[in-house]
Amino acid sequence: MSKTNPFDFVKSVSSDKKDIMVDEIEEKAYAPFLTNKALSYHQDSVFFSNEMNIRHGTENRLQYLFFLNTLRKRQRFSKWQKPYTSKKLDVIKQYYDISTKEAKDYMSILSDSDVRNMKKRMKTGGKDNE
Repeated sequence: MSKTNPFDFVKSVSSDKKDIMVDEIEEKAYAPFLTNKALSYHQDSVFFSNEMNIRHGTENRLQYLFFLNTLRKRQRFSKWQKPYTSKKLDVIKQYYDISTKEAKDYMSILSDSDVRNMKKRMKTGGKDNE
């Protein structure tokens, strides 16, 4: 079993510049999508990651070697963007027991006071829900 995670591959092609894909197990552990996403946050590697997204059918070893040989040696680290979560949306989802997509439709109809009333009606009391 491989102990290599996707960020080891990103570190390898970015700053270490050492080939860590030594066997088939490592090749299977390589996740092109995650590597492309991690590299797409940087100005100097976004076009290279786009090229690999265009050529998504390319073998994992070839994609890895492409990054290993084309990217300049540099520390590349960035926090991944996370989707915005709305408390108002969560209240609507929980109150009506609906999906996120439906809750977004409801949100355009409901006012802030309606959402506050829903939140008050869902309070059950107790230590966690004061």
